[in-house]
Amino acid sequence: MHANFEAAVKTYDVRGLVGITLTTEMVEAIGAAFVDEIGAAGQDVVVGHDMRDSSPGFAAAFSEGARARGANVVSLGLCSTDESYFASGYFAAAGAMFTASHNPATYNGIKLSRAGAQGISRDTGLAAVRERAEQYVIDGVVAVAEPGGIREVDVLADYAAFLRGLVDLSGIRPIRIVVDAGNGMGGLTVPAVLGEAAGLPALPIEIVPLYFELDGTFPNHEANPLEPANLVDLQKAVVEHGADLGLAFDGDADRCFVVDERGDAVNPSAVAAIVAVREIARARAADPDAEIVVIHNLITSRIVPETILAAGAIPVRTRVGHSLIKDAMRETGAVFGGEHSAHYYFRDFWSADNGMLAAMHLLAEFGSQDEPLSVLADAYTPYAQSGEINSTVDDVPAAFTRIVEAFTGRGEFDELDGLTVTGLVAGDEPFWWFSVRSSNTEPLLRLNVEAADVSTMARIRDEVLELIRR
Repeated sequence: MHANFEAAVKTYDVRGLVGITLTTEMVEAIGAAFVDEIGAAGQDVVVGHDMRDSSPGFAAAFSEGARARGANVVSLGLCSTDESYFASGYFAAAGAMFTASHNPATYNGIKLSRAGAQGISRDTGLAAVRERAEQYVIDGVVAVAEPGGIREVDVLADYAAFLRGLVDLSGIRPIRIVVDAGNGMGGLTVPAVLGEAAGLPALPIEIVPLYFELDGTFPNHEANPLEPANLVDLQKAVVEHGADLGLAFDGDADRCFVVDERGDAVNPSAVAAIVAVREIARARAADPDAEIVVIHNLITSRIVPETILAAGAIPVRTRVGHSLIKDAMRETGAVFGGEHSAHYYFRDFWSADNGMLAAMHLLAEFGSQDEPLSVLADAYTPYAQSGEINSTVDDVPAAFTRIVEAFTGRGEFDELDGLTVTGLVAGDEPFWWFSVRSSNTEPLLRLNVEAADVSTMARIRDEVLELIRR
């Protein structure tokens, strides 16, 4: 079978159908190509994997290819993606994490990093890795004179202790939380970080576990909390147990979604704003005169930059995308970065994303005051949002032309990432803005709308959708 690297190597990672668009032969070749491309011969490369049935075999194949080209593999075994980033930073080593994140069980993939959890995208080395790997599949992987070794390392306890050192939860009021791990890696990391499984002192947190059993077939629901249907069990459990809040992790546990005591989903932009305030305060305490930057992508709520400014920091707006945010974090020295998709990035975590760390900040803020989470979250959710709406479009340029023609004279245009239109409102008119972006992989246009009130949001949403779908 012909190895289809073009289908498997995406913009920010490697991902495909197991045995079809992603095979063991391809993974071994990618391991060898990765070591060659980043010059890791004679150096450590950390390799971890999630709980999918195919993950251990893929990790072993990658390790074989990497060792053949001279790298020393540090095998992490089962871990979350942010735990693998920790290992990459802790050991100052390049890394490979085998996971397909929130995708169904039939998928798997690889998230590659340079030393210090620095992301690799198609523009910063992933395309070159693909080209080398394609050649290795044709010619075979040839071992260097001194192949690398392999050693197994369990970093879970060190990872948990490191996060506890960043956010002190020991003094919060007693709280009860329901955690839906979705049969993903949160089932391993939550008991270690928020419980006593890693040998750390008990916290004033009672955890009600939901689907903590590691099972890559996802027998209960997909490990994708971005889809409302996958939050239903958590929402019911929070209410049934009288919990203070609920947390839902995706398959590789690098994203965390939040549910309040009523069972209502908390907007990730609200979480980003809450965490931003805390991280700004930490940075200000360390250096009162520092210029503090916080990243947010262009479709987070307006409340995020408003909150950053009010806290005395500088908001920097970026395009949407995992590696883009990481790059912007490093370029600006930002203390924190937030995305609408519940990815949260921390300077003190090698500028990598960490859903667990975001959850800990939320728990610390919530546990330091007496109000229900709904009250805290509502204070950071003053505006009406449409959420992301996808439309299949045959002629994308024509759709953009219709939008520009319809809103010329009514809004300001920004082409940072697709098209953002901000209303030219006057006086007491309610503000509005919308973003339309093309998908990287499908003939889709993605629409996000925000406005001062629900009726304005719905009016703008419906008008733009009609233009897109005409």
